[in-house]
Amino acid sequence: VIIVTGAYEQGNGMEGVELTSRAFGSVLPWFPYVLFAVVFLFAYSTLLSWAYYGVKAFTYLFGNTDFNEMLYKIIFCIFIVIGASAKLDNVILLTDSSVFMMAIPNLIGLYMLAPILKKDLKAYAEKLKAA
Repeated sequence: VIIVTGAYEQGNGMEGVELTSRAFGSVLPWFPYVLFAVVFLFAYSTLLSWAYYGVKAFTYLFGNTDFNEMLYKIIFCIFIVIGASAKLDNVILLTDSSVFMMAIPNLIGLYMLAPILKKDLKAYAEKLKAA
């Protein structure tokens, strides 16, 4: 739709949802309102789901207490304010860095558990041959 309507050629440095809204709005004048609702609901549901996921992970790591749960919620709210007021490039950089930092302990764990996995896989293959 963006290419067909030529919305990308109009310039103004638009990108993302703004560009999509202009493209669909040129064909269906009411569509930007629908797009706003969809984007808002997607952002809100993402916020809620990651808040829940994060509090469960935090309390698993540091103990399932009311204090830890409240501490995580306060930290989460602080990061919401920081994320809303920061440049999008910086938010994406922080997010990518966080995902990378989570990958490091996972890779170490995979490396350390490889011998156990190899042993279990060998036992499973032998069990399949016997059956």
